[in-house]
Amino acid sequence: MSNGAQPVRLVMIGCGGMARHHVRRILQQQDTTQIVAACEPSGQSYEDFCTIFEEVGATPPPNEPNLEKLLQDRGDEIDAAFIITPHVLHHDQAAACLEAGIDVLLEKPMVMTAAEAEDLIAIRDRTQRLLVVSFNGSLSPQIRTAVKMLRSGALGNILNVHGVTWQSWKNGTMGTWRQNPVMSGGGFLFDTGAHLLNTVSDLVGEEYSEVAAWLDNRGTPVDILGSVMARTVSGAFITLSACGDAIKSCHSDVRVFCTEGILRTGIWGERLEVQRNGQERLMPVRVPASMGQWEQFLNVRAGRLVNPCPPEIGLRMARLWDAIQMSAAQGGQPVKILVSETPELTRAYS
Repeated sequence: MSNGAQPVRLVMIGCGGMARHHVRRILQQQDTTQIVAACEPSGQSYEDFCTIFEEVGATPPPNEPNLEKLLQDRGDEIDAAFIITPHVLHHDQAAACLEAGIDVLLEKPMVMTAAEAEDLIAIRDRTQRLLVVSFNGSLSPQIRTAVKMLRSGALGNILNVHGVTWQSWKNGTMGTWRQNPVMSGGGFLFDTGAHLLNTVSDLVGEEYSEVAAWLDNRGTPVDILGSVMARTVSGAFITLSACGDAIKSCHSDVRVFCTEGILRTGIWGERLEVQRNGQERLMPVRVPASMGQWEQFLNVRAGRLVNPCPPEIGLRMARLWDAIQMSAAQGGQPVKILVSETPELTRAYS
């Protein structure tokens, strides 16, 4: 490393498809990162994971399937953990790593419920370790630039936000843990759609006060279609639409309508365009290049960047998801979100 610092010693918790996607980028950053261990109970997933290392002439890390044993035996050799596992495991695995003195990059969605989010924040505060939620959008230069523009008042006040995402998710996830509600905590709107919920929550920058929602399982155990209407505490209107039974595709679009302009982005930060008052069309906004979530995590860990996706944003999204499920279970009945004066804690839903 050019600054003389030692590479961050990383454990990959989970070696499935998404982990393999991330590790390809991480292996391009070997001057900053040393993957010292893996934690994966599936022998086949670990073998597929090792193949990526062999393709680039790197030595695969050893695998310890039991996280408790790994942390007990090698915790003092690990600086950071990247957790990429089924949603139901996120809270306990992140908590164990934080308690072991390890910084955590945690795949989305952060946790299953707002109660779990509150608990993880308390553990983060007590252990004083770093916890970053690995959302492409919040960790992208596009969304960070968009948030800066919106907070600065350059586009005026937010009036409406409309977000939509669609994917051939139903057929693509059939027979996997993603359609097991006990493991996933939800369907399309809580999986791919979690990016929609999080990015919009990040852009609006405040709590929701009221939510109405409808979910349709399309003959599966989890939601496939979702429609959400919400209002923030300042009065901005939010509409969200998720279609997980689309033709073969995976795309998104997010529009923020303000008093002095319109901002367009995507749930993964795949674009950023702005149309100001007096302009005829949306114009692209230049942003810095990025190597992805792990590079941004390293920037946060080194103090070069304020945490763009802390667990507080995960809590806001979890509150929204809790309210969506409650409203949908009541046929779209509006649900008010009551947040205590202490912003980290949710006292009640009604």
